[in-house]
Amino acid sequence: MTPWLRAPIAPRLRLALACAVVAGVLLLAGTGAERAPLAPAITPAAASSGELVPSERHRRVLRLVSEVVERQHYRQAPLDDAMSSQIFERYLESLDGARSYLLASDVAEFEPLRYQLDDAIERADAGPAFTIFTRFQERNREALHHALALLDTEPDFTLDESFRFDRADLGWPASEDELHELWRKRVKNDALSLVLAGKTWPEARDVLRKRYERVAKRIEQITADDVFETFMNAYSHVYDPHSNYLSSRNSEEYKIAMSLSYEGIGASLQLVDDYVTIMNILPGGSAAASTEIKIGDRITAVGQGEAGALTDVVGWRLDDVVQLIRGPENSVVRLQVLPASASPGTQEALLSLKRSRITLESQAAKKELHTIKRGDKELRVGVIAVPSFYQDFQARMKGDPDYRSTTRDIHRLVDELKAEGIDSLVVDLRDNGGGHLSEATGLVGLFVERGPIVQLRETSGRIEVLDDPEPGVAWEGPLIVLVNRASASASEIFAGAIQDYQRGLLVGQQTYGKGSVQNLYPLDRYALGPKAGFGQLTVTIGKYYRVTGDSTQHRGVEPDIALPSLLDTADIGESTRESALPWDRINAARYTPESAELPVVAAISRAHEERVAQNPDFVALQGDVDALAQLRSQRDLSLNLDKRRIKRDAVDTDRLARENARRAARGLEPLADVAALDGSDAPDAVLDEAVEIAADAAEMPKAKDHARLN
Repeated sequence: MTPWLRAPIAPRLRLALACAVVAGVLLLAGTGAERAPLAPAITPAAASSGELVPSERHRRVLRLVSEVVERQHYRQAPLDDAMSSQIFERYLESLDGARSYLLASDVAEFEPLRYQLDDAIERADAGPAFTIFTRFQERNREALHHALALLDTEPDFTLDESFRFDRADLGWPASEDELHELWRKRVKNDALSLVLAGKTWPEARDVLRKRYERVAKRIEQITADDVFETFMNAYSHVYDPHSNYLSSRNSEEYKIAMSLSYEGIGASLQLVDDYVTIMNILPGGSAAASTEIKIGDRITAVGQGEAGALTDVVGWRLDDVVQLIRGPENSVVRLQVLPASASPGTQEALLSLKRSRITLESQAAKKELHTIKRGDKELRVGVIAVPSFYQDFQARMKGDPDYRSTTRDIHRLVDELKAEGIDSLVVDLRDNGGGHLSEATGLVGLFVERGPIVQLRETSGRIEVLDDPEPGVAWEGPLIVLVNRASASASEIFAGAIQDYQRGLLVGQQTYGKGSVQNLYPLDRYALGPKAGFGQLTVTIGKYYRVTGDSTQHRGVEPDIALPSLLDTADIGESTRESALPWDRINAARYTPESAELPVVAAISRAHEERVAQNPDFVALQGDVDALAQLRSQRDLSLNLDKRRIKRDAVDTDRLARENARRAARGLEPLADVAALDGSDAPDAVLDEAVEIAADAAEMPKAKDHARLN
């Protein structure tokens, strides 16, 4: 088995499914938060009619899944009443995490099932899950029927009332009257957002009517496979967030993702509160080339070609929206987008993107050369951005001596930068969610002479130490590793090893904290006869540890020098996942730190603090971080039109003021309005500062010299 190490990175956004869809492809399951949106939490695969019931195939799959999880999962936790209670809670959460459909009386009626799901799973009986879902489906129909009826009367936007959009810590409505009041405010909030965006009430009413009718239609298209998959993930996620079940249909999409070749715009999408939301942007696609599309942006409409009519997609099934975005290479798709950080009522942007083939080549590591002035001296700093730990496994298995891999590409780029006379090197691992374990160890080997890189502990308790596989060292000079909260798994192995060997400085943000290893089980292999459509199962079968013996699980890797980020550690990371495996430690491996070559951290930190205090780009970034933190703290929205407009205008005014202050300090012309804030010339203040730190490292005395001087 070749361990695959990858962690999903996304803000904690009430996700519908435990899987992510690339605009053209479905990514690794288990990537979302455990909270469900207001829309139906299960993505339907095809139209269905009649009562939904589990099939004989579901019974066979459930038996297989339970056997594999119980035997292979790292936790080795018994399937008992305590586990049953957790599965019960997780399944209800996956259906109605926003507490907007089921009544408290419904949940009380289900209560006897709380300690019976373990017995049902042992009997390979998914019936209880279907019983719960049938009631959820009924309540969903009733809620949407009520929402449509509310559109017959224009809301009073002068009333001073508010809408609680974050209901995760609230109970289920105690009565139908309470549920109806919740939906009255939700419909009013939806209408108010459209009015703030410039629509009249009749226009807003028509948009919402179509939206709610689409959502109502989707609940009727849900299949038994969809219900079963959701229940299987409620079960597997109780063990840990990265163990997942994918149905046969979604397994095919997963295989496309792993091939790293598809035609689309190069963005991963998830359904969040009725909106198809940009969760990640892949290098090499038109989304990455655009300066206008950002992570967290919400797609509200899709059009074909330069002039095709826009189709409103709010409330659509995720896979239906993906089908609209997919298309032939070099064709154009237009997206109407509501920006991620937009305050209510913000004008939506219309973007034209050319579809392209996203390949491994376009996602490969890339280099840049930066020149830094230090008095009369000019320092040259190389930067290598590493988007993932990739490897052309098929080419390698065929014996191709020139197969592509992260380690090989970076070795080549380092040689090229050395030929250009660099004084220091930055390895940029921001947003790198991981990949092949062998590439992580290989990359460490380019910078460390010899020794252990990482320790793996399997379900059985056996510990394996993986050593440096690369002979020699590609770069002996100053090294800076740049990370953020989205740096995960294999990235954390590299960052942790460089830090433990004291081979370089780690700068940025505390990393994600995924220290587990998964194995993929294609379940059709266990079926007798032809392909059975059983899907696949991903199970956590081990944990990895730094050479110090510390796990990166849950805690991640702490930087030597912290830099600000728009990613919030309170919302993103393994520590935010309810069923995450705990942090622990094992015995340290035998290794020898290279402390004699490490620059003096205290001196570099002082230079950094003095520099960023006067850097207008950095000051503006910190202002954006603070403003975003304030927005994240909100849980209620005013339903008064004037108050909402004042709040929106204040947020926009502050944002424009920060940008114009930055521009003034840089001698640039001010922007006239918020609409001009397209980010086209926004600097990467964090990377720029990492380059400055790398220049400091080239000038500062090493630890051994500092000790000698004192």
